[in-house]
Amino acid sequence: MSELQIALIAAGSAILGSAVAGFFAWKAGHRQAAAAETAGQAQAAALMSTVQATLDEQRRARTEELQRQACAELLSAGLGYQINSTVENGARVLQAAAAVEVACPQDITRPALAYGQAVSAFVQNRSNGPQPDAEVQAVIDARGQFLSAVRRVLNGT
Repeated sequence: MSELQIALIAAGSAILGSAVAGFFAWKAGHRQAAAAETAGQAQAAALMSTVQATLDEQRRARTEELQRQACAELLSAGLGYQINSTVENGARVLQAAAAVEVACPQDITRPALAYGQAVSAFVQNRSNGPQPDAEVQAVIDARGQFLSAVRRVLNGT
């Protein structure tokens, strides 16, 4: 065999070896890229899930805080109206009851409206003279039922 033939065979082997090695390297690179893409998509999905859970928790916390504020305002307005039965205090009770009705679930709304009605009846009947114990107790009972509903719904107790 001549030196030229040996050189051609060696060159051909080198070229063929490079082509085969390049093919397998290309294939391995594609597998790595596909694996990286899958891992990236899983990581992105996990991140989106975490972000969504955080947003849901923040929304729930804001809603509960609004509900607590509305309920506290109704209690405050009711007490203020019982102490000083002015038109402004009566309007404050109505506004607070409306806020509870809009912001809170029905499990809180029903006792809230009953409390508002008991306070209104108490104030209206006050002009007829001293309050009978039954009217005072009606306000206390309605307030207690309202507070129990608020605690049960908002605090989970």
